[in-house]
Amino acid sequence: MEKQILFIYSEELKNLVIQNGNLVVAEEGKIINQTSLKKIFAVFIIGNATFTSVLIQKLIQEGAIMVLADRNYSPYCLIGGETEGNFLLREKQYRDQNQLIKACWIIGNKIQNQILLLQNRRNKTIEEKEIIRKITILQNDAIKTDDPKSLLGLEGNASKLFFCSYFGEFGWHGRKPRTKYDELNTLLDIGYTYLFNFIEAHLRLYGFDIYRGFYHTDFYQRKSLVCDLEEPFRCIVDEALHRALALNQFNKTDFKVEKGEYHLKKGCGSKYIKIFLENIMKHKESIFLYLQSYYRQAMKETNNYPVFLIKE
Repeated sequence: MEKQILFIYSEELKNLVIQNGNLVVAEEGKIINQTSLKKIFAVFIIGNATFTSVLIQKLIQEGAIMVLADRNYSPYCLIGGETEGNFLLREKQYRDQNQLIKACWIIGNKIQNQILLLQNRRNKTIEEKEIIRKITILQNDAIKTDDPKSLLGLEGNASKLFFCSYFGEFGWHGRKPRTKYDELNTLLDIGYTYLFNFIEAHLRLYGFDIYRGFYHTDFYQRKSLVCDLEEPFRCIVDEALHRALALNQFNKTDFKVEKGEYHLKKGCGSKYIKIFLENIMKHKESIFLYLQSYYRQAMKETNNYPVFLIKE
């Protein structure tokens, strides 16, 4: 509950040092910001930066994680934080025979949160109520299905209905991940990326093989387990973006188009990252307890899976 996540932009990074057990950002000898190493859960550095091996060593000693990301906010390196040698946990991962049951569980939970977000809207139209009814049917089918391909289809149909209804008033044109198809898709990708890294950092604390999933198929260099366990929490990003749109915090002039892709202009990203991170941190305790429960379930090999429910 007391841990913090720091975001540091390279243009702001004049000097990053360790002083008296604190991580200090300074400029021309003047301290701009400082945080106790013991309170840091993760440090995100956006853009090009230089730092010493001493900084990395101290962060690792405190169990903190450093994430390096490019100027498009896409992480390319994660340093530290991992519990090595938990071979018993990984043995249980590799011999897991309940992959489909777990897949139905997380997708059912994901769809349940989509329903909650739609139900939280006031003055719902007849059409919106009908969409909630249809998604509820899809959720019930997802929980019971015995076919992985059917589960993929049920998830896709539920998400299509959800996005069209939830973001319809803001000119929604369809979900196209990682294509930077329009401003809203670009922002969702940014929000999901930080949520992904937040969840990965937690999983590394326990020593999971993050490449071994149960819903997303194993693929070279894909962190399938993180993809799996991100699903119930995607609603956090969806909710944050919807609120920002409703409060007119979104501005099309913050974007530029390059080769048919939408990118945030330099200096415009911090506003949106703050919007997403504030909502993620609002739920940080629930995320921690959920993943802690998942770890305990994996070690005990029970079918008592955790559930996350988004609340206003």
